[in-house]
Amino acid sequence: MSSLLAEMDGSMAEARMTGVRAPIMSSPTIATCDTAEGLAAINGADTELVIWQRAQPAALTAWLGQLASSQLPHFRVLAPLADLPRAVMAQADESGMPNDGARDLLLADITRLATAFAAIAEVDLVDVRLERISHDACWRFHRDCVDARLLTTYRGPATEWVPPPYAGDALRDQKAYQGPSEHLGIHDVAVFKGSCAGPGRGIVHRSPPIAGTGQTRLLLVLNKQSAASPKPWTPVAAST
Repeated sequence: MSSLLAEMDGSMAEARMTGVRAPIMSSPTIATCDTAEGLAAINGADTELVIWQRAQPAALTAWLGQLASSQLPHFRVLAPLADLPRAVMAQADESGMPNDGARDLLLADITRLATAFAAIAEVDLVDVRLERISHDACWRFHRDCVDARLLTTYRGPATEWVPPPYAGDALRDQKAYQGPSEHLGIHDVAVFKGSCAGPGRGIVHRSPPIAGTGQTRLLLVLNKQSAASPKPWTPVAAST
């Protein structure tokens, strides 16, 4: 596992040195970072969104891109930190994801991000959702009803978000909205505050409409435990 993470860190460092990324719109409530640990800036009193613009190993992107949509994993699991690697691997197996290519890179990254999110949210249990999406999921501009949520897209178009000064316009106009908006890049990691963080809080965003395009997204969503979460994963439950 450590060698996989080292490869991922090397790829990200190279991208920061040589890659050209779209700049993030400057805002007092939007922060950027260069590491998973930097995502903790979301705990700042005025911070609504933290974005880690990163790259992943080319092998992972290529492998995910060549998989048939039906081979992409789709699962949800609530797991304690100590069991995260085993829980994520078990879910990938159950979903029928091929155990070849760069799968270990994907699972290592999910575990790494879940561990970082747990530290940010100060929790031991993390609700991990890996979603295979080929329709217009959450296409309406909205605020999530959470304190904070982590998102990253491994395949397909990534999440679209609206700079805070234009949030009201996007919520009102929806499909007719013509104001500024930004898209995360593939593999970018974002931690959003939601409406539960306080009155008027939360970044307005949406999933990009893809119905009829033939595209399939692979989206990771990390949350704290909630009433909607499944029961906590245990090795015993997984083997029965």
